[in-house]
Amino acid sequence: MFNAPVEPLTSPHHRGLAAFAGSSWRLPPSRLLDLYRAMYRIRLIEEEIAARYPQRQMRCPVHLCIGQEAIPVSVSAHLGNHDYVMSGHRSHGHYLAKGGDLKLMMAELYGKATGCAGGKGGSMHLIDRSVGFLGAMPIVGSAIPVAVGVAFGSMLQQRNRVTVVYFGEAATEEGVFHESVNFAVLKRLPIIFVCENNFYSVYSSLSVRRREGQRLSDLVRAYGIASEHLDGNDVLELYTYAGEAVDRARNGHGPTFLECTTYRWREHCGPHDDDHLGYRDAEEVRYWKDRCPIRRLETALFNDGILTEEDIHTFRAQVLSEIESAVEFAQRSPFPSFRQLFTDVFAESARERT
Repeated sequence: MFNAPVEPLTSPHHRGLAAFAGSSWRLPPSRLLDLYRAMYRIRLIEEEIAARYPQRQMRCPVHLCIGQEAIPVSVSAHLGNHDYVMSGHRSHGHYLAKGGDLKLMMAELYGKATGCAGGKGGSMHLIDRSVGFLGAMPIVGSAIPVAVGVAFGSMLQQRNRVTVVYFGEAATEEGVFHESVNFAVLKRLPIIFVCENNFYSVYSSLSVRRREGQRLSDLVRAYGIASEHLDGNDVLELYTYAGEAVDRARNGHGPTFLECTTYRWREHCGPHDDDHLGYRDAEEVRYWKDRCPIRRLETALFNDGILTEEDIHTFRAQVLSEIESAVEFAQRSPFPSFRQLFTDVFAESARERT
């Protein structure tokens, strides 16, 4: 089944990328360039991971977010260090957009002691409390109730902190998702549920998992939550609604559900393309690559003179140099020692009780 966005996007506030071009730009050039650079940086990092992964020095599974960069960039643009983010197995973009350290992430992928999880978690277990990234959990849907608990704790402690949890559309088929949304609405929690709907649960498309024409945002709205269906490849539309969701949460008006239609370019798990498997056709892949979130913004900025070819080449060189430095750091770093085998396994308070 060919997976294209459900059209039209019928939200009363819907504004596509084209509506922002020329004199209609709603953001200053500096912010537009920040969004572009953040997306492009994630893309270059993911492509470099894909290129180096066959060297077999990264021994953990990797789930790349190439094609989906606009979503975490637009959301984290409204968050502070004190706000919280949680994620699932496809977490690199979420971590980097939240301010995660590339050297620590790369070291984690290489299984080194200097990694953000001490080299014991790998790609699917990134964590960095210094930037409010409370963890990635690879079991489908497992981060959702934990994130709701984090938001509940923030509310009870009267901390003005917003929690964001990312997940794929398959996680909405888990019972715990519905229980969590219901509880968040009941308690008016400061949480944003961000669904990255890329249409596939591994190789199973929505057509074999859900009734045709059923939109998640409509289904979830029945719980009484503010719910939007968005173009997940339009960073400016995402930026607008993410800002509204963050304001809603921060001002005590409760949770938001954002369904963002997007597409992963690479295989479900690993660095390669998997089009030869036949579960999605070439026309579909081409359609979504033509909707590349980075290229769409780049073209608009270039046409309006906000971005130049020289800017692109300079930024690319800077990021590639940053990546090379991070890889060198990871390769030079030591593996965890035997003494570290049992550290950070359970809470210190639990250790004291035993």
